[in-house]
Amino acid sequence: MTKFTQRLGGTTTVLALCAGLVFSAQASADDIAAGKKIAFDRKKGNCLACHQIEGGSLAGTIAPPLVGMKARFPDKAKLRAQIWDSTVANPNSIMPPMGRHKVLTEKEIDLVTDFIYSL
Repeated sequence: MTKFTQRLGGTTTVLALCAGLVFSAQASADDIAAGKKIAFDRKKGNCLACHQIEGGSLAGTIAPPLVGMKARFPDKAKLRAQIWDSTVANPNSIMPPMGRHKVLTEKEIDLVTDFIYSL
């Protein structure tokens, strides 16, 4: 047993902690629904102003449709970074920097990321 597992009370505790980290990395259905609500809200995320998203009405066509997002962004953190400020990856991006300009809160960005990643 390592010193880390001894301090936490053994291997079982360490495994339980690791399982908890994996579980918390997955978005709940409630988080995805909350993210969708923000993304579709014309006064908040307003993703439909530019993107086509399944289930959205009056979608824009100036940005790529949001489909197959896990394939496009295997690293969910990179998707979040893109939503937070797309100009970091592409200085010529026309996407508003949702985090840098405080259009959305950090929690709202997390929820929108969960929703977009589920597409």
